[in-house]
Amino acid sequence: MPTLTKLYTMEEASQHNTKDDCWVVIDGKVYDVTPYLDEHPGGDDVVLAATGEDATDDFEDAGHSKSAKELMQNFYIGELDTSAPIIPELEIASKKETANYSRNLMDLTKQYWAVPVAIVGISVVAGFIYLRKK
Repeated sequence: MPTLTKLYTMEEASQHNTKDDCWVVIDGKVYDVTPYLDEHPGGDDVVLAATGEDATDDFEDAGHSKSAKELMQNFYIGELDTSAPIIPELEIASKKETANYSRNLMDLTKQYWAVPVAIVGISVVAGFIYLRKK
């Protein structure tokens, strides 16, 4: 008797992208790897970076062993619904991100103010030396 498999869209899977709730999609299968994050030999940040997209290539490129592939079955929760249209999301900068960008720019400006001041200072000194020799 066939078993019913839960279908998830990529949008649903991509919403589970935190350390407390992490799903990955590999070979069209959806895995809830939340309980395994702390045990993952590559660190949880590697797994978290693979959320929200098909992580098959990343998984294969890492050269996982046969035992790692068998271990994945413990975290299997369903299949990727391939009939659902994949709509690319546009990134829209929020006001908070813009504020962060402005703040970072100001921090860099404050941090590296000495370089332009040194260039102007050297130019002024070089100009005075050139004019004195004339």
